[in-house]
Amino acid sequence: MRAQVQQGLVLGMSTLAFTVCFMVWMMFAVLGVPIKELLALNETQFGLLAATPVLTGSLVRLPLGLLTDRFGGRIVFFLLMLACVLPLYMITLATAFWQFLVLGLFVGLAGGSFSVGIAYVAKWFDKQNQGFAMGVFGAGNAGAAVTKFLAPALIAFGSWHLVPKVFSAILFITALLFWFLTTEKKEHSGTGGATLREQLQTLKEPAVWRYCQYYSIVFGGYVALALWMTKYYVQEYGFSLQSAALLAACFSLPGGVLRAVGGWMSDRWGAQSVTWWVLWVSWICLFLLSYPQTQLQVQTVNGIVDFHIGLNATLFTVLLFVMGIAFAFGKASVFKYIANDYPKNMGAVSGIVGLAGGLGGFVLPIMFGALVDLTGVRSSCFMLMYGVVWVSLAWMYFSEIRKRPLLGKQPPATQSPFSSIAQGEEHVRSANA
Repeated sequence: MRAQVQQGLVLGMSTLAFTVCFMVWMMFAVLGVPIKELLALNETQFGLLAATPVLTGSLVRLPLGLLTDRFGGRIVFFLLMLACVLPLYMITLATAFWQFLVLGLFVGLAGGSFSVGIAYVAKWFDKQNQGFAMGVFGAGNAGAAVTKFLAPALIAFGSWHLVPKVFSAILFITALLFWFLTTEKKEHSGTGGATLREQLQTLKEPAVWRYCQYYSIVFGGYVALALWMTKYYVQEYGFSLQSAALLAACFSLPGGVLRAVGGWMSDRWGAQSVTWWVLWVSWICLFLLSYPQTQLQVQTVNGIVDFHIGLNATLFTVLLFVMGIAFAFGKASVFKYIANDYPKNMGAVSGIVGLAGGLGGFVLPIMFGALVDLTGVRSSCFMLMYGVVWVSLAWMYFSEIRKRPLLGKQPPATQSPFSSIAQGEEHVRSANA
């Protein structure tokens, strides 16, 4: 009974801590809008401002994952949260664009919490329940939606300066609660003698790079759109900041909270099947979202007739909602792949894959802004993502789907060529139908 209580507290507090960290990480999705007006930024500069925290949050994922494997997730998670409190508060003192960028880099450390928490949580659950547990933890992505609910209210109540003040207080309190309510098993820290070089051997495996590509869509694309959609609603459909943030949450919220469902689906039907259908659903949604608002004049026998082709705000939001659900399932299924293939190196491999996903979340908003500045077409952001998903579908088909059935019996297991180095024992790659 005591072990179950500890297990529940670890999962619950880790999920809460990750939610708060993600809320902080996505802060500029809303806070960036008044700052853009204050500093008269163009679209590319806004994309850079929104994406700057994502850069450091991505780059530290791998080293944080390695530290978690070696020292345990509890101490690393706690110190990480404390390290973000002061720079977060100091945003209230910033007045120049470069100051926001520098402080954004430090605040972005909060985004590295995923590779710490996912490895910490996974070690507390057996393989049959890991997908669901990691999905519950990953539901902390809903912190992006919390930002969209809380930050506009704080701005309306006071000013944009109130947002980093309140967020820093919340982060500090959460760090203390996490430390006093969680525990660490001795056997969960350390890598069984594996060196850093041995851990990084997994980089030589093609499967790891394939998982990086998948995650750059389902997580990198999620982060990028979560940062971009509030401003998109304001400029494309003319909503107020508060209304735009609420509508953008229709994408962010399911993209976070339904991750647990994706974990259960991956346990039930296999990571490969879930990921394959996630990519197809995303591809279809992005195809429809890519079409810009278009005015046509057609010469008919009765004269010239004007036509308007484009998504209204309702249909646009429905498609975003569907894609948010798909991304939630995909984020869970990719990490089910990792839990199956690299149970002893979860921190290292999740750090690598998380790094790739985070870099996608950093690069994409900047490219969104550059495309708008170059073309003047706001839906160009969806055109770009449509192309990236198409590449992922092709890669998955030729590397996995063409070789293995999606329906039917489970195919024969294959052994990783690096299992003797990274794990010291045989492990089985799961590829359920």
